[in-house]
Amino acid sequence: MRWPERAANAFPLWIGLAAVLAWFQPDWFAWFRGGWVVGALGVAMLGMGLTLTWEDLFRAVRMPGQVVLGFLLQYTVMPFLGWVAARWMDLPPALAAGVVLVGCCPGGTASNVVSYLARADVPLSVLMTAASTLAAAVMTPWLTAWLAGRYVEVDGWGLAFSTLQVVVLPVLAGVVLRSRAGNATERLLVWSPLVAVVAIAMIVAAILAQNAPGLREAGGRLVAAVLLLHAGGFALGWGLSRLARQNEKTARTISIEVGMQNSGLGVVLAQRHFPDPLSALPAAISSVVHSLIGSLLAGLWRWRDGCLSRGRF
Repeated sequence: MRWPERAANAFPLWIGLAAVLAWFQPDWFAWFRGGWVVGALGVAMLGMGLTLTWEDLFRAVRMPGQVVLGFLLQYTVMPFLGWVAARWMDLPPALAAGVVLVGCCPGGTASNVVSYLARADVPLSVLMTAASTLAAAVMTPWLTAWLAGRYVEVDGWGLAFSTLQVVVLPVLAGVVLRSRAGNATERLLVWSPLVAVVAIAMIVAAILAQNAPGLREAGGRLVAAVLLLHAGGFALGWGLSRLARQNEKTARTISIEVGMQNSGLGVVLAQRHFPDPLSALPAAISSVVHSLIGSLLAGLWRWRDGCLSRGRF
């Protein structure tokens, strides 16, 4: 494995480091806002597109049974948990809307890396991420308007256009680029995961730096709400998959896909379409939380597999 790939696999470390730096040195990230945030997410999604082929997208659209199960859990379990967490923690309207928005986002690209680390089904993870991402232009705005509309005014059409612009189109551009310039893009593929990790780390750091006072004021309840959202997503993704008679490898994959969200999209949508800048804060915290939980689960599953192979269980 080349060093860019090894560095990308350590993404929780870089996300956590970015969060710590933003907390103690917010001025370092004051310049990274507006178009920089949108551009960084576009670069990350373009990198995801470079890993896909037209065949992958067609398979995702056709949705084999396991992808259907993951898709349904993605857009039912997570939005519901976001709504429950916001109400249970009695968050202010701006933060509550942000938590709900995170729950309505598609699966995150880092889920593919975590699936690899967890010895899950990586091709299935890629298909599920592609399916939920392509559907996000419809599902994310509709679910957000329905569940977050009681907290803030939600422009559903604006959310749909922004999702199409910063997620779906860059992914499709990456697929086109790979199909037209395959040899050249093969060299880019080595670097694209690391570039995506850096882009998301910068987004997280920028939002935390810009909203540090709000985080200090509502930090405990907000972190608890985001932790409940993602821990519940991982747990229900695995448990409901096993109830649906999926094997362990598939259940791990669905758990990871459901539990990890495209938090970068949540940041961009909140900044563009919610009136209070604090609404982007849950998505930034989400990126740190789901990266840590996903990595811990991957380590636990690898340890369990090792014990089983040695006959310790």
